[in-house]
Amino acid sequence: MSVTPRLDVVDGAGRRSVDVSPLPFAIGRRDTNHLQLGGSEVSRDHAEIVMEGARYLVRDKKSRFGTFVNGDAVTTERLLKPGDVIRLGRTGGAELVFQVGSAYPPGPPSVPLGVSVVSGPAAGAIGDLRHVARLLEGLRALGTGRVLDDVLALVLDSAIDVSGAERGFIMLAGDDGALEFKMGRGRGQQQLEGSTFQTSRKIPEEVFETGNARLIADLLDGELANVHMGTVALGIRHVLCVPLDVVRYVDDATAVGPIAARRIGVLYLDSRERGALLAASTRGALETLAAEASLAIENARLYRSALEKAKLEQDIRIAAEIQQALLPKPRHAGAFFQTAATTIPCRSIGGDFYDVIDLDGDVLGFALGDVAGKGPPAALLSALVQGIIAAQTASSDGPSATLARVNKAMIRRAVAARYATMFYGELHADGRLVYGNAGHNPPIVIATDGTVRRLDAGGPPVGLFDGIPYDSGEVQLSAGDRVIVFSDGVSEACNISEEEFGDARIIAVASALSDPSASALVDALMTELRSYTGAAPQGDDITALVIAYYPPAGA
Repeated sequence: MSVTPRLDVVDGAGRRSVDVSPLPFAIGRRDTNHLQLGGSEVSRDHAEIVMEGARYLVRDKKSRFGTFVNGDAVTTERLLKPGDVIRLGRTGGAELVFQVGSAYPPGPPSVPLGVSVVSGPAAGAIGDLRHVARLLEGLRALGTGRVLDDVLALVLDSAIDVSGAERGFIMLAGDDGALEFKMGRGRGQQQLEGSTFQTSRKIPEEVFETGNARLIADLLDGELANVHMGTVALGIRHVLCVPLDVVRYVDDATAVGPIAARRIGVLYLDSRERGALLAASTRGALETLAAEASLAIENARLYRSALEKAKLEQDIRIAAEIQQALLPKPRHAGAFFQTAATTIPCRSIGGDFYDVIDLDGDVLGFALGDVAGKGPPAALLSALVQGIIAAQTASSDGPSATLARVNKAMIRRAVAARYATMFYGELHADGRLVYGNAGHNPPIVIATDGTVRRLDAGGPPVGLFDGIPYDSGEVQLSAGDRVIVFSDGVSEACNISEEEFGDARIIAVASALSDPSASALVDALMTELRSYTGAAPQGDDITALVIAYYPPAGA
């Protein structure tokens, strides 16, 4: 009579045995699998067990974190023998033992490890350290797949059950290195709030500083009663505190022992009853537990940090998409003009902006600005300034009035230490260009005959001084003339020798270009800029806007 093989399963949900039936036997996170498992390193369709002839094999189904048998990676498939240990993922998955015959007795899978592994307060470390071993397997199975509070609760409940302590708490080091209370638990998985969990800080701080476990048989002995009066007043007499050290080993056959140890906190237990807390085996078991718990806690903290970072990165990506959507199309043309623009933020989002606006009366309004700073703060203010410009251009009586109103609006909002340089111009169909420059790099006008003019009339950056008047300038463009507006991220871009690109190179690129179109000039300028800077890191947002003037026929 054939025996149905089984899998002894050890994961964060507990330990249990599962028949390997039917075949193929699918394993993974998806609920349609024959064995559904959780964990950060378990793929939706992770692996399967199949039968070929009289042999059983495990096959990896292109899982993200891999399938391992006795520590060896399964590239496609691997023959299974009784007792083989199958692990899904390196650390954060589940552990499965392939059996043909004996197995774990069936048990409720919903009971967490560390709660059911002992039968009484004193049974854990004294009677059978195999329970602790299984507990540690559960901690390893947690990996990075659980949030920090889950891991802390499991560690404390397990430690209380193993030791017979009445209370336990975990303190972790904060960014400043000081211990911070994270969680307190009592017997029966009772949650203890920080305000009611009173105890002396002297013992935890001493253990954290020295790295040596501390066992106090009786707080009433000698001078200890005076030092820990508050704890004694609660009836607490017996204390065991062990450090939480994260120890990592180098994956190198020539290295000996751990290469790095970092103390992340302490595990503290106390009781009014002597019980198993003072047994030597209890201390040894808890020190072993603390070593594994430290890694589980650290992994959970890193996991939470990774989630927060991923969420922030997603928010930044969305913000970048919104910022790009606020900008006009990079190519625009009208009856008497062509425009082309590009912007490359130094970070995911930046503080540069540009805009082109078709105004009433055959007039093209165009602006380019550079907000002080980089990243999200500059991007928010950039969107604000762009919105103010759009609101003012339709009702203003020229560039100088527009800049004055933008300045007033920014001053009224009183954004500390934030200002913007910007250029705003209005190009009329007859070639008349009226402009205002608010502390910005003077745009360059390249005439068809090679003449170069600079547009510098205006005033200081907007957002600095209240009530400042802005001058306006005026130039007459001829057919084929091009106006190059750019941020200082273009002219001040540096190569690896820290030499700036400079205005002269901008003029040289425009003068040498045979194609007179605005898009050709923007493309040529960016190509030359990339070639010049090479491998040097980008230090500022890069934005350029080119307007080419073509008078209407018969003008």
